[in-house]
Amino acid sequence: MRKIFFHSEEIDFKLDNEHQITKWISKIITNESKIIGDISYIFCSDDYLLKVNQDHLNHDYYTDIITFDYCQNGIISGDLFISIDRVTDNASQLKVSFNQELCRVIIHGILHLLGNGDKTEKEALIMRNKEEDALNLLLDLN
Repeated sequence: MRKIFFHSEEIDFKLDNEHQITKWISKIITNESKIIGDISYIFCSDDYLLKVNQDHLNHDYYTDIITFDYCQNGIISGDLFISIDRVTDNASQLKVSFNQELCRVIIHGILHLLGNGDKTEKEALIMRNKEEDALNLLLDLN
């Protein structure tokens, strides 16, 4: 059976509402008529994610999420690395709660796995709108 997993690397972090987040992610994927595969979230520090960025993508900068896409034949699978340091800083800069920003980043990675891009201005706007729709769905699930 395929599943959504949550881990941490080099930091002590655990989701408070893992079951609810899993249900939400599953709903987003099934709403797109896709099948849930194996999805792993790895929560880590800025330094850990910077090393992943350097080693695997040849990028030398901090980021909030890196998504490795293993999707095939409509089955959504991947490894999603999230920097808790970046999420904390983003939340402060955007004047939103840590949990809201974390959920935005969590679903941002899923939206990438579902085929959404964010490289152009138009793609980024579509991505942001889909993130907002997903966050509203999460509120509806409560």
